[in-house]
Amino acid sequence: MPPIKLDTPLQYVKGVGPRKAEGLAEKGYARVEDLLFHLPFRYEDRSRFASIDSLRPGDKVTISGRILSAVLKRTRRRGFTIFEALVEDDTGAVSLVWFNQPYLRDIMKSGRDAILYGEAGLSRWKGRSLTMENPQYEIISHDGSEAIHTGRVVPIYQRVADLSPRMVRAIQHTILANLEDPIFDPLPAGLSFGEGMMPRGEALRAVHFPPESADLDDYQNSRSPAHQRLIFEEFFLLQIALGLRRQGEQKETRTGLATTPEMKEKLLSVLPFKLTGAQRGALKQIVDDLTSVHPMNRLLQGDVGSGKTIVALLAMLLAVENGKQAALMAPTEILAEQHHRGIASMLKGRPYRVQGLTGAMTPASRRPLLRALEDGYVQILIGTHALIQDKVVFRDLGLVGIDEQHRFGVVQRAALRGKGKKGATPDVLVMTATPIPRSLALTVYGDLDLSIIDELPPGRRPIRTHLRAETSRAKVHEFIRKEVAAGRQAYIVLPLVESSEKSDLRAAVDMAAELSRGAFKDLVVGLIHGRLSPEERDEAMQRFAEGEIQVLVGTTVIEVGIDVPNATVMVVEHAERFGLSQLHQLRGRVGRGEHASHCILLHGEALTEEAMQRLKVLEESSDGFRIAEKDLEFRGPGEFLGTKQSGLPEIRIGNIIRDLPLLEKARAEANRILEEMRARPALPVYGALLLHMKRQWGERLGFMDVG
Repeated sequence: MPPIKLDTPLQYVKGVGPRKAEGLAEKGYARVEDLLFHLPFRYEDRSRFASIDSLRPGDKVTISGRILSAVLKRTRRRGFTIFEALVEDDTGAVSLVWFNQPYLRDIMKSGRDAILYGEAGLSRWKGRSLTMENPQYEIISHDGSEAIHTGRVVPIYQRVADLSPRMVRAIQHTILANLEDPIFDPLPAGLSFGEGMMPRGEALRAVHFPPESADLDDYQNSRSPAHQRLIFEEFFLLQIALGLRRQGEQKETRTGLATTPEMKEKLLSVLPFKLTGAQRGALKQIVDDLTSVHPMNRLLQGDVGSGKTIVALLAMLLAVENGKQAALMAPTEILAEQHHRGIASMLKGRPYRVQGLTGAMTPASRRPLLRALEDGYVQILIGTHALIQDKVVFRDLGLVGIDEQHRFGVVQRAALRGKGKKGATPDVLVMTATPIPRSLALTVYGDLDLSIIDELPPGRRPIRTHLRAETSRAKVHEFIRKEVAAGRQAYIVLPLVESSEKSDLRAAVDMAAELSRGAFKDLVVGLIHGRLSPEERDEAMQRFAEGEIQVLVGTTVIEVGIDVPNATVMVVEHAERFGLSQLHQLRGRVGRGEHASHCILLHGEALTEEAMQRLKVLEESSDGFRIAEKDLEFRGPGEFLGTKQSGLPEIRIGNIIRDLPLLEKARAEANRILEEMRARPALPVYGALLLHMKRQWGERLGFMDVG
């Protein structure tokens, strides 16, 4: 067949065709290069041959021999077939059995030589004689062509679309055997880290079909020279993409906001307390951005209760003092409502006009608000994703704040940023109470400046965390009763809203009713979950905040948006079902007052070792960053952030935890190249790199500017 190029559509590759290509395209594999970066997830050493007389039940081995006989048997069970073959070598013979593979009669013919790999066992039909069921096979062609499925170190692939791992292996081999040479290499010459690095084409061939000299342990752990070369390339290109995005933003200039000592004093006078040192440091970085000639694009990161919202409020007020408007978007109506109440209360009697906007508002109450917003009367608008609707028009939006930003899709964040005046990009401050490990910050947020509030306000007492099996529930309830008797309050959090036949989880609705009738029948038990109306949630929150409700049962809507200093107990049912960062956030709902607080993680009896290790991290540490690192290790970046909503750049082969040193080297090299490109933009050596970046990242780059 003619030489295959990297950009050849997969439908033209032998073994694919139009129908399979359509399924591959739906999974993101349209061109040859796309499939080449679908790497094996493990390797099997099938290169060592065993003699048939040495086989013992349970042995996983490769054998080589001649097919003596082969027969297809149809059974009484409709559509069920058994294909049997007998293979011999110089030491003996063994029977082979395949189920429901009738096409093998055209492959495994008597007289042919074959290599087979599988597990030896005792036959279920022939007097428990030795057999191999469903072994991998390869017919020896004697034409000099290499074996690809057996008789070597064999790559094992994840299934793609309707292609089996064996089919993927055969197609990859066809591509690599016919791929044009030399293969285009996007890495520019002169990379200091790249000296001595394996060429791209050689790396692609070796990573799919390791040479005989390959160290299998290195391949299994992605430490082989081939893996390291391709991982470095992926990280380098990602960092170039993020850097180009950042440079694009820095080209945009505007008149920065003005600030004076009098204005600073006026803004700080709004606060009923002094800022912590960490808050002051973060605020200075933000103000420096707001007063610069380039739009701000900053991530404000801080643990639960560290005071991010206060810092964001001061930034919004600075925008207002400069005649601009500000918007604060939160992921849930509960959190948006709490922000609105808290900020409106703090600004009461001050000359600032704050309004809330959620999807639950009636058209009649919404219309005058939208008119006031468009006229510029509303200076600060706080709400949910309702803020990005087409009918929401600002007169002059200067600052966009996004709370718990990892819960929003990238399109939603871009839509809010796009509500500035034509040609005037608003400053953007995204916030998260989920500590972001450095490795993740270098990838997902590599185009954002980072501010960290790593200090809690004075008076916050440490929270004691306890792991308890669910058989201890009665003792936990007794402990809650003691706390309530002392005047305190408690949360009980469950992962579901209502019972499901497919789940053994205790639902919040059932739990609240059960506790009201039983353990807490003489206490006031409240219920809060995402399916209540905003009015019902607001009422429950208000009653709990005022102390009328003593035990609040709910789902993870409690994770954000409720701040009750008198609450001292957080009980999480089925804690093993939550991520560590989410448990840490739930724990942060208590410990906000002067009293000692406790977080009790109830778990099932049959915990896996990994699940117990995860929960022990919470028991042993209150450091949000350490917890986030461990959470990332256990769950991976997609699940850590929520794959669909995270805006996570596509990382196909690298692992940002395992390969962090390589990521940091790639970042350093990318920054050096970006500086050279900025200083000498016409240098032709970078033309090929930029063309590759446009093809690889062009569509995604449009979204990466919003984190």
